Amino acid sequence: MTLPTHAQIVVIGGGIIGCSTAYHLARDHKADVVLLEQGKITSGSTWHAAGLVGQLRASASITRVLKYSVDLYKGLAAETGLDTGWKMTGCLRLATNPDRWTEYRRLATTARSFGMEMHLIPPDEVKRMWPLMDTSDLVGASWLPTDGQASPSDITQSLAKGARMHGARLHEGVTVTGFAMDGLRITAVHTDQGTIHCEKVVNCGGMWAREIGAMAGINVPLQPVKHQYIVTEKIDGLSPDAPTLRDPDRRTYFKEEVGGLVMGGYEPNPQGWVQGDIPKNWEFRLFDDDYDHFAQHLEQAIARVPALEKTGVKQMINGAESFTPDGNFILGPAPECANMYVGAGFNAFGIASGGGAGWVLAEWVMRDEAPLDLWVVDIRRFSGLHRDRGWVFDRTMEAYGKHYTIGFPHEEYESGRPRITSPIYQRLKDHRAVFGSKLGWERPNWFAPAGMEPRDVYSMGRQNWFAPVGQEHAHVREKVGIFDQSSFAKYELTGPKAAEALEWICANRVARDTGRLTYTQLLNTRGGIEADLTVARLSDDRFYIVTGTGFRTHDLAWIADHLPAQGCTLTDVTEDWGTLSLMGPLARDVLAKVTTADVSNTAFPFGHAREITIAGATVRALRVTYVGELGWELHTPLAHTGAVFDALMAAGGTAIRPVGYRALESLRLEKGYRAWSSDITPNDTPFEAGLGWAVKLKSAIPFMGRDALLAAQGKPLSKRFAGFTLSDPDAVLVGRETILRDGEPVGYLTSGGYGYTIGKSIGFGYVRNAAGVTDGWLADGRYALVVAGETLPATLAVEPLHDPAGLRIRA
Repeated sequence: MTLPTHAQIVVIGGGIIGCSTAYHLARDHKADVVLLEQGKITSGSTWHAAGLVGQLRASASITRVLKYSVDLYKGLAAETGLDTGWKMTGCLRLATNPDRWTEYRRLATTARSFGMEMHLIPPDEVKRMWPLMDTSDLVGASWLPTDGQASPSDITQSLAKGARMHGARLHEGVTVTGFAMDGLRITAVHTDQGTIHCEKVVNCGGMWAREIGAMAGINVPLQPVKHQYIVTEKIDGLSPDAPTLRDPDRRTYFKEEVGGLVMGGYEPNPQGWVQGDIPKNWEFRLFDDDYDHFAQHLEQAIARVPALEKTGVKQMINGAESFTPDGNFILGPAPECANMYVGAGFNAFGIASGGGAGWVLAEWVMRDEAPLDLWVVDIRRFSGLHRDRGWVFDRTMEAYGKHYTIGFPHEEYESGRPRITSPIYQRLKDHRAVFGSKLGWERPNWFAPAGMEPRDVYSMGRQNWFAPVGQEHAHVREKVGIFDQSSFAKYELTGPKAAEALEWICANRVARDTGRLTYTQLLNTRGGIEADLTVARLSDDRFYIVTGTGFRTHDLAWIADHLPAQGCTLTDVTEDWGTLSLMGPLARDVLAKVTTADVSNTAFPFGHAREITIAGATVRALRVTYVGELGWELHTPLAHTGAVFDALMAAGGTAIRPVGYRALESLRLEKGYRAWSSDITPNDTPFEAGLGWAVKLKSAIPFMGRDALLAAQGKPLSKRFAGFTLSDPDAVLVGRETILRDGEPVGYLTSGGYGYTIGKSIGFGYVRNAAGVTDGWLADGRYALVVAGETLPATLAVEPLHDPAGLRIRA
């Protein structure tokens, strides 16, 4: 077939992700699609995948993506005439210790929150369902009846046929050699068989996706890892309908195949493959069998299924799979290029994810907007740090090794640290800081008192930092704390059209008088919250924008994508400024001692920004709070951050102390402040989130998302953000706990923690009711939360739980 010279969209890669994306682009959008595969369809990683299909993840949106895959696979053969090998066998996940069992109790609660069926069953029931298994060490198992397995090659061929049936053109044996670029936009795809001019490119190149992206200046941070499994001879007594089996405490998985078993695992000492380019002509290739490395899995598997000891091995599969530094896959628009989208790095979940990932990626490509909250897999969660292949390799190996470990709350990665430190890192370390890491930055999570080892000890209950964080929390409420928030992402927008551009992008009024500071959301066309941040007007044509550490790439790209072609310049100045947040009722007293500027409430009101001098440095002081107390963010030229910190600490004496991010989280929960990516997301509008006061609908100023909000204005809200407290002193809330109203599920928590001032656990989430969530309906209900499977009475909290100054969020 001759290669076309033009196409609307070029999809690169003929594995399950590429074929699914082409299928959905053609079926749902009637797009003019060309798919290019350098070898044959499925010849990369897809053909040797194990084919397990699970659905439950910690994110409601990703769970929805995986559920879509299952629904698609069930009916695909009827559409295309090609069988997918889909079997809904269900899945058993085994637990052999109390922490794992607690994890499953929480997962069962999450499943209920997401509308999935999941049961916790005792060992004798496990034995009945899987008679060949040794269950003597089990506490129990979780049972997801709608999980299953499929044939990766068959599914992909079926999707490829479906794509062709809907008009997509698939070309095998075509290698992409580069791109024609016009600035940051791809205008054509160069191949070894000609050039295709196009509007958009979708990079579904699997383990080649990094190399393909690099041709257009795009970073796709993934790492190929050798992943092994075996296929056994037939085993007497093994049912063809045996559930798939995950045994995470033994780091292994099993599925039935032609009377035998497929068995593999995730070892703590993985073998990464190349860090450079992948060898040419690697299609349908495997590595040599490595039984020495695989022996650790065989030993654990035989202990679980003793019949394996006397069962022959038909084949070992040792193939490369693409893994990422955080174990989540990669979707979405590349921030370095205006029209390349990526779908790659599926961490051996490609078959389970393939159907749904193709669906959302096709929607994203056609609408230039994700159809739902996909932040956890958004390529814009990465930063320049992830261009370092050595760092990506080390972190990816750690993530692979954690694939089956217990997911303790608040657990931190350890590899590649410390990477980025603020100028006061050593000072904080001297104060016995225990650091976490966010986008490479070392940030103090908490401070260990004298006599206590400064390190996290993970558990499913209250962790070792609980009491020290409570002391930090109380200090901020009673005196003054200093937070190192230098990792905040910071941008400047300058130029004659800067104000006009921001008024379009921001839902709140930001083009105020010079010196004013505004908290605002950035909305998508559905009115969903794509970001929330603060904007300070420094002069007529100069604005200073501050957002969360982890959202640096995402928010910069979102703003850049919606700026006019000329008239303003957006610059990332994150590394130019350190940030020290001075918070607490004594904050003004301390600040007044270190500056000659008038910091009285009259001269420096809430929601204002001023340049003041501290320790010889010109500091951008923003009167704003995220803890519900009097406070300032002090943005200091980076080189002067240490001197400003020292001056504040000296001025505060015994009244001041450094405070970490875990106390910050507790403080913001009591105040009822929303956190983007958990409490507020692209799925939620400001009305639903209780942030309607931060939207400029009363003005005539147009802004992105305005039409959607106007259409919803005055109509009953089918969901509303609400807070809850628990009196049970042992209840640990981490998010995704089910909210019950009068015994019926009406939503789930988006975030949870503990409020030390009120002495109760606090959770936030959205309460849903199709007929409308009115004040009366909310007040009339009796509430409870399902916490790790246990139903606990809860108290509704519509107003902030602690509100000393009546301050709005970063307003």
